[in-house]
Amino acid sequence: MDTSPDATGLHELVAPAVNALGLHLESATVGGEPEQRVLTVVVDRAEGTAGLDLDELAEATRAVSAALDAAGEELPGLGTEPYQLEISTPGVSRPLTEPRHWRRNVGRLVTVGLLGEAGPALTGRIQAADEAGVVLIPVRPGAKKGMPAKVGEPERHDYDRLGPAQVQVELTRGGAGAATGELNTEV
Repeated sequence: MDTSPDATGLHELVAPAVNALGLHLESATVGGEPEQRVLTVVVDRAEGTAGLDLDELAEATRAVSAALDAAGEELPGLGTEPYQLEISTPGVSRPLTEPRHWRRNVGRLVTVGLLGEAGPALTGRIQAADEAGVVLIPVRPGAKKGMPAKVGEPERHDYDRLGPAQVQVELTRGGAGAATGELNTEV
């Protein structure tokens, strides 16, 4: 999907509507073919670990649509072409690259490369995150299939030493809703 050459203009147009709802605008891009353009707006909570529900996404859709309608016929990156508006959340495929991303994913298992270090990426559960860095609890797979994972001691890492992290999808854990005591154990 091609992104808009004027993503900045779209971002500036849509951001106030999203921010007024207490949300954060991740991106606003235009893709698709001429006459079938898709304006994709990705929103997220500014803080906390809770996701957005369908009612909140519907509210964001109404606010963004109203902002686009108020902007008139000529939209950045779209001109006067017809378009379909899609509002979504980043989901687990978004790499964690900013302190806000890490804070939003406390309790989740991630895999991240350590910059300047050879060897495999670190897999660990995010115990805490602040503006300077993150505390990860290393998790290594069991020695054999079916054996419990090995959990290490919490390690603090500054963001400038970490590459983009990828959230690992877990079907058996509470993820962000896990209690603090659960962060130091694996099933």
